[in-house]
Amino acid sequence: MKQYPSSLKFKKNHKFQKSYLKLNEQKIFYPKEGLFAIRCLNSGILSGIQTEACRKSVKRNVRRVGKIKMNPFMYFSQTAKGVGVRMGSGKGSHSRWICHIRSGYVVCELSGVSLYKSMKALNNAVSKLPIKSKVVKLRY
Repeated sequence: MKQYPSSLKFKKNHKFQKSYLKLNEQKIFYPKEGLFAIRCLNSGILSGIQTEACRKSVKRNVRRVGKIKMNPFMYFSQTAKGVGVRMGSGKGSHSRWICHIRSGYVVCELSGVSLYKSMKALNNAVSKLPIKSKVVKLRY
């Protein structure tokens, strides 16, 4: 699964406005493909390393049974300057890929697994995320 975009219009992004995260309009509130999912309770930032740790944790618990779908895509480049660098002299170099998560966003979906195994796997994955989140079940 690709973690970041292959090409960009601009090399470095501007700082992100936090007011965007407070909007209530959302596309993914409940799982679309899976039966169980991890839903974020508040907004924040997810990095590619964190989502990969979440996916590996679920995969380790579920083994070969079931299907896992990770929804976030790291579209935003974050920069950082070195530790001993003086002020000025432009923006820092690229450090990591991140994506901004709104409250209510479904991060991970799981299907084809029993109730006990899926709850255990997703609860382990919730501990890997920096954002407060919980496991939800599909409702019709």
